[in-house]
Amino acid sequence: MSATHAHIHADLTAAERARLGRRARLLAGGSAAYNVLEAVVAITAGLVAGSVALVGFGLDSVVEVSSAVIILWQFSHRLPETRERRAQRAMAIAFGALSLFVLVESVRALVTGAEPEASPVGIGLTLASLLVMPFLSRAQRRTGRALGSAAVTADGTQTGLCAALSATTAVGLILNAAFGWSFADPVAALVISVVAAREAVLAWRGEGCCAPVGAGGHAPEDAAGGCGDGCTDGCCGHAPAAMKILTIAPREQPR
Repeated sequence: MSATHAHIHADLTAAERARLGRRARLLAGGSAAYNVLEAVVAITAGLVAGSVALVGFGLDSVVEVSSAVIILWQFSHRLPETRERRAQRAMAIAFGALSLFVLVESVRALVTGAEPEASPVGIGLTLASLLVMPFLSRAQRRTGRALGSAAVTADGTQTGLCAALSATTAVGLILNAAFGWSFADPVAALVISVVAAREAVLAWRGEGCCAPVGAGGHAPEDAAGGCGDGCTDGCCGHAPAAMKILTIAPREQPR
């Protein structure tokens, strides 16, 4: 493990780690509640309007819920760091499934020339999420970095991805509603698919890079040595691709 990474997290007391763990659970619970509502509204509105992008956005909300549930499961354990790898892999699988589904549906819509109807509900929902999600993502990522947990940080990444995809989906819906550009909807969905696929790969590869550090400053036995070679940032993971591309990443906080 790098000396820098050890220094960042070794000074956490058991009480501080417990407090941060409670915060991670609270943020995950709030994210799950919001995204259940978002998924129901988005998928329903998407099916009514025939919008692949809106259905894909709703399915991304389902992934968000699964991500939050994974964090709640991880931190229900007395030693949550022992569940870190499994949590990351589960998130990667969820991202991959989302990407594949949206890719297939987007290509189908482009080939068949499907013309989705305008969806004022979808536009309002995506704009609302664009206001809420960046703040939640920032809180989750800061908590994850403080804990040295890649899984919690990845949960914040997924929330940030939701905000980015809110913007992408809103643009597609607005262009379709204002100008009748039906192709804008599946193109927006393709963006969702590509970004989700990249996040799946990063989450899967990141499992050996950012292992959390225990209360005493030591990596757990199943951490495979903690930080892998080449890890450089605050949580040994690279900045999420979606957050870089769409410029919604929260600024690193000095410690």
